[in-house]
Amino acid sequence: MPARPTIVDRGLGLWTGAVLVFLYAPIAVLVAYSFNASRLNVVWEGFTLRWYEAIWHNRPFVRATENSLLVAACTTVLAVALGTSGAWLLHRYRFRGSAAIETLVTVPMVMPEILMGISLLVFFTMAQFPLGFVTVIIGHVTFCIPFVITAVQARLKGMDPALEEAALDLGATPLRAFALVILPYLAPAIAAGALMAATLSLDELIVTFFTTSSTSTTLPIRIFGMAKVGLNPMLNALSAIFVASAALFQVVLGRFRSPAT
Repeated sequence: MPARPTIVDRGLGLWTGAVLVFLYAPIAVLVAYSFNASRLNVVWEGFTLRWYEAIWHNRPFVRATENSLLVAACTTVLAVALGTSGAWLLHRYRFRGSAAIETLVTVPMVMPEILMGISLLVFFTMAQFPLGFVTVIIGHVTFCIPFVITAVQARLKGMDPALEEAALDLGATPLRAFALVILPYLAPAIAAGALMAATLSLDELIVTFFTTSSTSTTLPIRIFGMAKVGLNPMLNALSAIFVASAALFQVVLGRFRSPAT
């Protein structure tokens, strides 16, 4: 017979419910008001889909979304390639100063974004490098690489060294052993690092603000500019689309994780 819940258990349950309401109630209100017919978006005036339609007809919004997807794709590829190779080199080869390098790698993860954005702007200005897509991608890769390295290093710490040794004993070259044995083993960590890099790149505002130009404006910069003017119902609709996309992605990911029946 199951034990009856105590007062402490009920209190913790109520506290957990209150925390969930505090976290998700604003999101629920935002999604609900994305269907509000009011342009002021303060008082409910009826159901409408006009703000979702307005997004697709808003050329600056569409262009900013395309820019964000392009920057995120390039950032993810570069961060995964550099982060995976860097984590493998730090794991495979020990040399003087390797511990200091591992410490320095994590600095962008804890450095305030405004400091990183200003330092990148000063660097590009001194180097007389024009701001644009390249500078935005460089800035995003700079703070995304540490997350990939951390994820891959955590996976490498649990790897059996005999895997690589067995591949070498069977005649594989070090490069072939890395491609056929190490990379498949690191695939979950690489995927996690790629998802983290893509998410951070799509969400980044401050570093992008200091490294972008008028032709490489991303979606967060566009949203920030619109939010400063005042409440815009299209922002609610856009936020609702992102919430729905994230929920759908989690559902699909959960289906792939579930064991086959």
